[in-house]
Amino acid sequence: MKILFIMPRLGLYKKGKGFRKNLTYAPLTLTTLASLVPKELNAEMRIIDEGVEECNYDLLHPDLVCLTGITGHILRSYEIADGFRKRGITVIIGGVHATLMPQEAKEHADAVVVGHAYRTFPQALIDWTKGGLKQFYKDDNPCFEGIPTPRRDLLKKKGYISINTTQAVFGCPGKCEFCVISTTKSGYHHRPIPEVVAEIKAMRSKLVLFLDPSPIEDVVYSKELYRQLIPLKISWMGLSTSKIIDDEELLSLVHQSGCAGLLIGLESVSAKSLQRMNKTFNSVDKNYRLIRELHRRHIAVMGCFVFGSDDDHPGIFKETLDFCQETGLDLPRFTVYTPFPTTPLFNRLQAEDRILTTNWTKYNCQNVVFQPKNMTVKELENGLEYAWRECYSIKNIIKRLSKARTRLPWVTIANLGYRFYSLDHARYK
Repeated sequence: MKILFIMPRLGLYKKGKGFRKNLTYAPLTLTTLASLVPKELNAEMRIIDEGVEECNYDLLHPDLVCLTGITGHILRSYEIADGFRKRGITVIIGGVHATLMPQEAKEHADAVVVGHAYRTFPQALIDWTKGGLKQFYKDDNPCFEGIPTPRRDLLKKKGYISINTTQAVFGCPGKCEFCVISTTKSGYHHRPIPEVVAEIKAMRSKLVLFLDPSPIEDVVYSKELYRQLIPLKISWMGLSTSKIIDDEELLSLVHQSGCAGLLIGLESVSAKSLQRMNKTFNSVDKNYRLIRELHRRHIAVMGCFVFGSDDDHPGIFKETLDFCQETGLDLPRFTVYTPFPTTPLFNRLQAEDRILTTNWTKYNCQNVVFQPKNMTVKELENGLEYAWRECYSIKNIIKRLSKARTRLPWVTIANLGYRFYSLDHARYK
């Protein structure tokens, strides 16, 4: 039995374009799915991540194809799925977009796995071998204990800066209008800390990347996890919210546990836009203090900003760039307010007749797919281009990093990678 796992990529995320190896880490989705395949099936498995590998699928002859995809990549998923199904090969689709739009995904697959797949995917495989594959699989009460070790051995290792990715926390209790996490994931969950620590020990790596979308909401859990990371003497990177600055003990434990960098959704330098997004725990003053305190502890910050809220105006781009330069933000990242299907933002804009296209390939946070309120589509597009181009000019990179002086070797390489992205941004939209 041969099972082929595929993660499609397009545009900026396709091999040879956009992000390069210095900014690409190994995804967890397909390696985790491969680890869930029941041993009794004695399956021969292969993983293809189109972000790092190209493949002629006509030369492959799997018995089963398993596809995933976020909204911006889903049309490529459907294209691949349709090609295999025409050859009589069974296709199972899961992932974020399939969870948002299961009926649509079913038009291109024999079965759709909705939400977390830790129990439903193995069951789907068993049903398939018995000739009883169902159309939909959904676990309304997922369990996060005993998750097997991802099959990292199946990855094309040379394509990533690191394959040592893991996840301890799932979901988010926040209700941000634009976020798919609160729409697709029910509840806020975490794995047993001993299991997380054991997995990290087994990696035998000094660098670990946590992909948890919102890891510090359960402060008791987070503090204990970081305490248990301290003896491992690793460096790690992950995500956080600005709430981390509100708890001195938590901040200290993050530092002691080996944190080298955090991705934080700063979102906007506009108080009105933050309120619109339900990100009222963020503020510009707080973010100044946040970046300063993280830099004091030698923790680099990737700060993410969203342009296009109904309270944004044409001056927001220059204001954001000024903030990045003044704070010495290590790695700014800019996106467009994107109404992913079925999210509260999509539903609101659709009701207001402001959705301009449902070509899902454009839903990649770098294309304007709705009518902005206080600027034209062209102004929003040009403002995004301006932010990328100016922020990652050589002059501004030097100014920002000379102020930050945090993890300079890695951060410099990452900035040059983002400079490559910014220069090619318009070409691959």
